[in-house]
Amino acid sequence: MLVVLKPQTPEATVADVGARLRMAGLAVHRTEHDGRVRFAAVGDLGAIDPKQVESWSGVESVAKLSKPFKLASRAFHPHDTVISVGRIAIGGPQIAVMAGPCSVEGEEQMFTIAKAVAEAGATVLRGGAFKPRTSPYAFQGLGEEGLKLMRRAADAYGLAVVSEVMEPDMVPLLARYSDILQIGARNMQNYALLRVVGHTEKPILLKRGLSSTIEEWLLSAEHIMARGNRQVMLCERGIRTFETYTRNTLDLNAVPVVKELSHLPVIVDPSHGVGIRNKVAPMARASIAAGADGVIVEVHHDPDRVLSDGAQSLYPEQFAEMVKQIRTIAEVVGRTV
Repeated sequence: MLVVLKPQTPEATVADVGARLRMAGLAVHRTEHDGRVRFAAVGDLGAIDPKQVESWSGVESVAKLSKPFKLASRAFHPHDTVISVGRIAIGGPQIAVMAGPCSVEGEEQMFTIAKAVAEAGATVLRGGAFKPRTSPYAFQGLGEEGLKLMRRAADAYGLAVVSEVMEPDMVPLLARYSDILQIGARNMQNYALLRVVGHTEKPILLKRGLSSTIEEWLLSAEHIMARGNRQVMLCERGIRTFETYTRNTLDLNAVPVVKELSHLPVIVDPSHGVGIRNKVAPMARASIAAGADGVIVEVHHDPDRVLSDGAQSLYPEQFAEMVKQIRTIAEVVGRTV
């Protein structure tokens, strides 16, 4: 149920409406838009009559929240959510550029790449310290030492940090070093993990599952938001289809669809979306044209000798050229990089 209060309703009346909804056994979530307080009342609505709620003091209208994802929907929160991270406001006019290696491999590697991506225009340094790999024999990451290296490199060049958290028990450790906690595609429906990050104060980058629908993706965001964390970014990173030429199929249809359904920022990962170095920049350009709020790409100064995902990692000079290209496209669509 969506309960919209009248403009300039006294805070005491606002609090009373919220309390009465909670007394009916509903979970109540508040937002504001166009000078009006809006409540999403979620739960068993059988115990309360919407017409009765309309008669309460201060209430302007009552409507049904028809989408299964209530808090992530534009019906609840009509204007775009903007998430401040370091020196970038993600979801605002400026396009967020996140870049870095697939895995943290060492100090020299991290400082070299951090310097290169910062000089080219990135605002967020990405990198994996704990790597969920298909093979148990593949490189699994440097763990906490990798997080420390990434934090030091990011701080040296004025960048924020995004890194993946894989298990609920790992959230405090990742939150100590990272500005953004990434939920990987394989964990999109790990509800125990979603509940835990829902109680943090860190922004969350939620990657779409390998075979997940847009609705399932938004419902995973809802799990996080229902626990109190509204700082969720959605990341389209390619889905599994019958096509085998590219690593995945980057679903750019999802960008305008999600932007219409939801107020949450949308980031695109063309590196995992295609898995082929010379296809990353074209898909990054297309992402910005489609309305994405940012891109996250893999960059390495020596991709032929990396421990993971070398085939899709851009050389620093390729990344710098890609940023120039998306800057041009951003200007066309009324945004900046």
